[in-house]
Amino acid sequence: MNPSNAASEKAALDWLYGTQFFGMKLGLENTRKLLDALDLPSPQHRFIHVAGTNGKGSVCAFIHSILRQGGIEAGLFTSPHLIQFRERIQDARGTITPQEICAGIGRIRSLTEAWTPHPTFFEITLALALDWYRQRSLPWVILETGLGGRLDATNVVTPAVSVITPIGLDHMAILGETLALIAAEKAGIIKPGIPVVTAPQHPEAMAVLTKVAEERGAPLTVVEEPCQLPLGLIGEHQAWNAALAVAALKVTGIQISDDRIAEGLRLTQWPARFQQLDPRTTLDGAHNAHAADVLVKAWRHEFGREKATLIFGASSGKDTSAILRILAPIAQRWIFTGFRSPRSLSPEEVAALVPEDAEKKITCDIDAALEIAAAFPERRLITGSLYFAGEVLAHHRSVALEPSDQ
Repeated sequence: MNPSNAASEKAALDWLYGTQFFGMKLGLENTRKLLDALDLPSPQHRFIHVAGTNGKGSVCAFIHSILRQGGIEAGLFTSPHLIQFRERIQDARGTITPQEICAGIGRIRSLTEAWTPHPTFFEITLALALDWYRQRSLPWVILETGLGGRLDATNVVTPAVSVITPIGLDHMAILGETLALIAAEKAGIIKPGIPVVTAPQHPEAMAVLTKVAEERGAPLTVVEEPCQLPLGLIGEHQAWNAALAVAALKVTGIQISDDRIAEGLRLTQWPARFQQLDPRTTLDGAHNAHAADVLVKAWRHEFGREKATLIFGASSGKDTSAILRILAPIAQRWIFTGFRSPRSLSPEEVAALVPEDAEKKITCDIDAALEIAAAFPERRLITGSLYFAGEVLAHHRSVALEPSDQ
């Protein structure tokens, strides 16, 4: 990258990250104000809107890959990024460029500098994305919710289909303490008369989704069996995610041949989802109890009764004790480490959550953790947080890690 472009992108992103000072505002009024000022969203776009607790990114990746193989242009909006901000905003040809980030953020900054309340990081990022997709004349946009659904900034769109992945207990301080309350927030993306497709859910969550869909006259499809085709992503849970993606596309009426669907599923890639960094090292961003349970099942499916040297870095605001309890049966030993995110819990604090007789070591960074792990014969499993996974992936690729939204 040209040094001047890199400097300009850094300045633009520094300003954007600075808007985190304004906090997170759940609600749509300010989002609508910002998008209206930019004449967004474009009427040319048709949306596929995806909410849920786990699997959102994978479902979006499957849908995007199938559309790409079907020759259909589509934008993809996801969060958080793992290494670089540009990952959040992409299409079949690549990500938004540094120059486009600078130009887009410059327009939004000039427009909003005197606003009270000021748009948030996520609202600005969404506006930047929708503007970029409009400039590229993309007919389809796949939108992953940031948090919840009902009050998430992405919920300003009226989609062709609403998609809800498995719902579990996460972000309970914001979304509610029970599955029913969390499901009600996720169900907030269901629009009157707009089809909704969901995966099998816990009965408590399914009751809420069914009720909301009926009240809003939204035809509800529940995926009944996992996909049986070869997939680019590993794990039985990904077979369900793939089936959900295919069902959502069929509801939209998009015409894609079976062989192009199969090719799209086979070629799907999505980092830090049971990703094999090398033949002995697996990286997974399991960041809540439900994701940890899915990770254990995937591990046992792939490696049977083998146990792992488990390298773990945790973020604040999660039920870390529950995650550790779920992972314990596949852990031969623990290596706890910190990472650079402000949300990183200290490895000492996390280590104290496992039994005293567990084999455990504490390190300061991923380099030290990998060096210790190399002395043991077991496979290595690196997990605990998507932010941690991003740092590991940047280390693996020897590239610079950008901040994420905290």
